[in-house]
Amino acid sequence: MNICVIGTGYVGLVAGTCFADSGNDVICVDIDEKKIERLNKGEMPIYEPGLKELIERNVKDGRLKFTTDLSHAVKNSLICFIAVGTPPGEDGSADLKHVLDAARRIGKAMDGYRIIVDKSTVPVGTGDKVMAAIQEELKRQGKDYEFDVVSNPEFLKEGVAIDDFIKPDRVVIGTDSAHAAEIMKELYSPFMRKTDRLIVMDIRSAEMTKYAANAMLATKISFINEMANFCELVGADIDNVRKGIGTDSRIGFEFLFPGVGYGGSCFPKDVKAIVRTASEYGCEMKILKSVEDVNCRQKGVLVEKVIKHFSGQKTARNLPPLTGKVIGVWGLSFKPKTDDMREAPSITIINRLLDAGAVIKAHDPEAIDEAKKIFGSRIDYIKDNYEVVNGADAIVVITEWNEFRRPNFEKMKRLMKSPVIFDGRNIYDPKEMRSMGFTYYGVGRV
Repeated sequence: MNICVIGTGYVGLVAGTCFADSGNDVICVDIDEKKIERLNKGEMPIYEPGLKELIERNVKDGRLKFTTDLSHAVKNSLICFIAVGTPPGEDGSADLKHVLDAARRIGKAMDGYRIIVDKSTVPVGTGDKVMAAIQEELKRQGKDYEFDVVSNPEFLKEGVAIDDFIKPDRVVIGTDSAHAAEIMKELYSPFMRKTDRLIVMDIRSAEMTKYAANAMLATKISFINEMANFCELVGADIDNVRKGIGTDSRIGFEFLFPGVGYGGSCFPKDVKAIVRTASEYGCEMKILKSVEDVNCRQKGVLVEKVIKHFSGQKTARNLPPLTGKVIGVWGLSFKPKTDDMREAPSITIINRLLDAGAVIKAHDPEAIDEAKKIFGSRIDYIKDNYEVVNGADAIVVITEWNEFRRPNFEKMKRLMKSPVIFDGRNIYDPKEMRSMGFTYYGVGRV
């Protein structure tokens, strides 16, 4: 099939590339000329394992192209995916400006029947707005082409997005058109060879499914974090509790890992958006408001532990409590296997450590360039994880990259000024750490 994907952010780039890899001719469109230039040179605007190689192969084979010419892309495609950003507004609502602008531009370029697919995460009712925007543009030009609007939310996890796309848990198709549904089934058929996991429903239910899924996962994270904080107060170990409840098939282990809160481009934005959208219909989402509040507080839990640990050490009068302390930070991205720092817990943690007077040395395998855009020269960026701990008063682990899971602890002890670990992801065993001479702080661990 001939496809265009409007927006070469995380979702658009992965989707377009994977569709091309299954034999479709795909044109990816973006208004950012520099980004398109980079992509045409083989340079990646994001880090996602395996994506660069997949893009290179499909560009070489002629199935994948990048352009700023949306009109050309639409005229040469049957299916037009909208995969532009929907950043949160000041009130938490999703900003649909880019989505509706893309819809209008598609309407302007149409020269016959098209299927317009919302791939962006959008509030319930956006499909109607996209349809109205296209109809308005067609009417303005005196055209009367038929088209169908489809909601096809993405459920990709950063770091394993390609695997998620080609082996999906499910593919949700929201449409009122039997014709569009059949074409979408054909498009996704290469990814349904073993089991048909494609679910067809109405547009509004498809839009709600995406928000409901992310809200549920965010709820599990905030729940286990609250339980972890409670465990610390009563002397229980959250890791044991997690195993005890995770073995219940009704609950499961997924997303029951306590730590410093969730971040990224989806959960924070989507929880805010569903709360805001619900309020517009007179519905108060009390649970999700609490989920958001818990997550905001959780990002500060580790900093409180650091300050409390060093509170007994004297600083000059009226100086911040961590003045003169060198704190090493392992991990900056919101999760491993990505360079994405949107809403990353590291931002809150590092800013609060800086406010408390600390000197920060930080390392991340992929997110250093993104971190520089956020922190500038306020922290030191280190390429080697052991150089981070060299002379450090403590190490704070924020992102659970594999290289941090089993480091050379004896080497760390020799390099550190004081062997103190604040483990924000509970990747180390407390008893093992203490037996090796480390002062260890986890989240909900004893």
